[in-house]
Amino acid sequence: MHYEHYEPIIGLEIHVQLNTNTKLFSRAPNHFGSEPNTNIRYTDTAQPGSLPLLNKKAVELAVRLGLAIDAKIHLYSRFDRKSYFYPDSPRNYQITQSFQKILEGGIVVADVDGVTREFQVESAHLEDDAGMLKHFGPFAGVDLNRAGVPLIEIVSTPCMRSPKEAAAYAMAVKSIMEYIEASDCNMEEGSLRIDVNISVRKKGEEKLRPKVEIKNMNSFSNMLTALDYEIRRQIRVYEENPGVPFHEVMPNSTYRFDPVEQRTVLMRKKETAADYRYFPDPDLPPLVITEKFIEDVKKNLPELPHKRFIRYTETLGLTPYSAGVLIADRALSNAFEKAIHLVKNPVSLCNWLTVEFVGRLNEDKVHFMESGIPIENIAYLVTMIENGVITGKIAKEIKEEMCRTKKHPQEIYDQNPDLKPLSDTKEIEAIITAVLQENPESVTDYRNGVQKAFNSLVGQVMKKTKGKANPQIVNNLLVATIAKDSED
Repeated sequence: MHYEHYEPIIGLEIHVQLNTNTKLFSRAPNHFGSEPNTNIRYTDTAQPGSLPLLNKKAVELAVRLGLAIDAKIHLYSRFDRKSYFYPDSPRNYQITQSFQKILEGGIVVADVDGVTREFQVESAHLEDDAGMLKHFGPFAGVDLNRAGVPLIEIVSTPCMRSPKEAAAYAMAVKSIMEYIEASDCNMEEGSLRIDVNISVRKKGEEKLRPKVEIKNMNSFSNMLTALDYEIRRQIRVYEENPGVPFHEVMPNSTYRFDPVEQRTVLMRKKETAADYRYFPDPDLPPLVITEKFIEDVKKNLPELPHKRFIRYTETLGLTPYSAGVLIADRALSNAFEKAIHLVKNPVSLCNWLTVEFVGRLNEDKVHFMESGIPIENIAYLVTMIENGVITGKIAKEIKEEMCRTKKHPQEIYDQNPDLKPLSDTKEIEAIITAVLQENPESVTDYRNGVQKAFNSLVGQVMKKTKGKANPQIVNNLLVATIAKDSED
């Protein structure tokens, strides 16, 4: 996307719910989808005298993130109160980390149009989530099941210069959180929400102009659309008000994205830090962690998505696109990992998994991991092709039956005589003779050195055998037959 003489400046605040059994400061269950106001305890509803108790697992997951992005992990951090008044926050403040955060700095690596980019993280901190307002026509109800759910907020520097870069960074963060098993990152359920900070300036300017925040982006496609709209809106407003001070043209404001109108809508003028009246939480002691705790967490850190991407492309020979498809789906990538050693060619396995099976199952709106088809069965099918037992066309017929019945490919092959490849050379020779008689021009062109003509003849033979003939046998017999006819 090009914006002529202007340059977008984008930073993201990504809020990720953490995979813990209980909430950040209470023993209430951390579980999505329960009946309203059933996953609550005294602390979540701000009952008098109730005190918060920090969840150790949430701290461990924050440390995992710090190790994954090479951030500075502070051994000493604190929790603070952020005051705001809203029906879904019964105690009228959020417990967060404002002054002394657990993580500082870090790098997120992502590919943008085939180019590897490094994006700088400013900080990340632990905090608890608010409840939810649920609207029912003329009235609303408050569901506090989400109140107190542990979040980690990952704040980037304003280092992105296009909506595409912002999306690549956000997707990379999502992948990291999934791979380190810190969150399921289900955007539809609100497990990952993104606030976008966006400003524009003339190319060549060094100072930042006032920024606008777009709240609660819950899909990457909406984020791309919202950013593009807001960038163009800001450029238009500046162009319509030359000479007016920037803070008057574009006051710091909070917007939301309207997916129906495909535009950003003003919510309120931006609050300042003073409005939130931050101060250290008197009910929580400092968070102190040890070097040993960090080392213990580091021992169990899995392979991270970008390192896996590099291994897939540089060691296994997958295309960047195919590697990206696998990396974007951790469960699918892990399934692929289980079967790599079962085949001679990982590229073939990848193609059959991501194109043939995932593509076919998508038509039925079924995720591969929920299809009931073991990855080992796909590897077995690929091996049947590699060993010349079946042709690619027959494999596709077996694939259809596997998707329908979940049977093993060998069982499908054994039970269907029509799937047996044609290996009778006399029968193939008869078909070749017929094809050569029907296509004399192609025979002449081949003899004159036109390779496409030979490929066309192979295609005709394969068509007449309904794809059952071994292509190598067809090639060999075709060359021999044409040579023999030339001698005759």
